[in-house]
Amino acid sequence: MAADAHGRGQKRANGAREAEFLDLLQQAGTALTPGEVTERLGDGLTYNSVVTILTRMHTKGLLTRTPRGRAYAYAPVTDDAGFAARRMRTVLEERPDREAVLARFADELSDTDADLLRQLLGPDQDPGR
Repeated sequence: MAADAHGRGQKRANGAREAEFLDLLQQAGTALTPGEVTERLGDGLTYNSVVTILTRMHTKGLLTRTPRGRAYAYAPVTDDAGFAARRMRTVLEERPDREAVLARFADELSDTDADLLRQLLGPDQDPGR
């Protein structure tokens, strides 16, 4: 990543930074302090910026935090599939016509994905029964 005139990394969209932090924390397999996150990122992001981003992600419910020494250690509340499911649920909840959204979603599934969804919903959803 190229640095600006002040030696800082280029500004990224919050969503890109959050995704980067989530990926780093998921790969770590253990909660990390802001100092550990800063060290592992290695892209010139300041400690204070890391603290700010982690705090915002905690406030959004994306991370848990536990005291460790004079800092907090942060960990994701779920795995990547869990975050994707949360995003899907959020989109569904934001729309006034849930049935239409779900119907459109189901219509656009591949046959393989539709079969998998039926299987996940249980045997009562199998059209062959």
